Amino acid sequence: MTKKLLLLALVSLNVLYAHTLTIEESVQKTLAYHPDIKIFISKVQQAEKGYHAAYADFLPQVNLQANYAPTQTFALPVNGTFHTVDEKSWNVGVTLKQKLWDFSKTASKVDASLLDQDIAALSLAEAKALLAYKVKSLYKLMVVQKELIIVRQKDLEVKQAYYAQAKALLKQGLKTKADTSRFLSEVYVAKDALAKAQTAYEKARQSLSFYMGEPIPKDVTLQSAIFKEELPLDASLSKEVLEENLQLKIDALTIDKNALLHKASKAAHFGSIDLLASYNALETLNRYDSKYLGVGVNVPLYSGGRVRAQEQQAKIATQIAKAKKISQTLSLKEELSSLFLDIKQYHDTIKAKKAQLQAVKEARAVLEGRYKVGLTTYIELLDASSKVLASKLGLLEAYYAQSLLVSRITYLKGKI
Repeated sequence: MTKKLLLLALVSLNVLYAHTLTIEESVQKTLAYHPDIKIFISKVQQAEKGYHAAYADFLPQVNLQANYAPTQTFALPVNGTFHTVDEKSWNVGVTLKQKLWDFSKTASKVDASLLDQDIAALSLAEAKALLAYKVKSLYKLMVVQKELIIVRQKDLEVKQAYYAQAKALLKQGLKTKADTSRFLSEVYVAKDALAKAQTAYEKARQSLSFYMGEPIPKDVTLQSAIFKEELPLDASLSKEVLEENLQLKIDALTIDKNALLHKASKAAHFGSIDLLASYNALETLNRYDSKYLGVGVNVPLYSGGRVRAQEQQAKIATQIAKAKKISQTLSLKEELSSLFLDIKQYHDTIKAKKAQLQAVKEARAVLEGRYKVGLTTYIELLDASSKVLASKLGLLEAYYAQSLLVSRITYLKGKI
């Protein structure tokens, strides 16, 4: 009695402390571990540094230069005749250049770099949403395969029971050898189907563990009630997706960024006005200081067509970005329309599968009773059992497929 109580206590503790993996936990662990997210985080940091680099053009540019020559030839007039002399020379100087006005070229580049930061942040959010969608799909595949294992296991037990019953009836002379052989064959088929389901579950479990970066116990407990998600399939949902879709937001910001770069390229034609200052200490036969403070104008007259080409390149990039956004919007609308229709279809399919499952269960129960008294054949009984199995699987697959579509819409809304 004491051993039984101890065993019961151990089983209870095992159940109590069995690891439960939720779909939210799977997503969060993946987002914390996956290298793709780390790449996009680095891109955000890279965009921030790009802004600092662009903004630096607003600030004074100070340079230090120094030259030393052990020997330098100097020409000196002596009595109306030039004579040369070789002496060492050196100079040390500091120059300062402060941009005063460049027709908004630098301001446009700085604004474009700010948009680059926003684009990088949205790209990170998009990567997280996409990764979450993949993880949810894998998690749901694990759930459906685990449920499938249970269904296949029960089907195997039913086939084994039929086989045992057929052997007992054979001994009584109520059934033939064909009955037992047929049921034995179905037992082997059921075992094979169960093994395939177990393999599929293991593949999904290992794939999810790779995403999460940690092993998932074989006896892990999963959330089974995750297929009952509902969405209001109306115009407001379509509007929300189109407004919140991260890729469309990225495309819109890309248009604005390229427009600013185009503006900066056009401004490059006009050059810039700069404040210039310098101080130099020189020793070239004589030692003296040189100072300069003034304003300079720099206008590009000819650059081999480079400035014009850069302007046209930025203009074309803006046109491409606009066309891409239009194309992306059309593609998104088409996908949403298809998703809505498929979800509605699966909604009706689930209703039909539920009714069908109830009907075939009742039919099989009747046939089981009739088979025992010899009023029906084993073929009819196996056929009824196959219909029950097919209905269970069909209902499970319909729930799974509908749930994937809901997860897809969540991803298109930019949500995790």
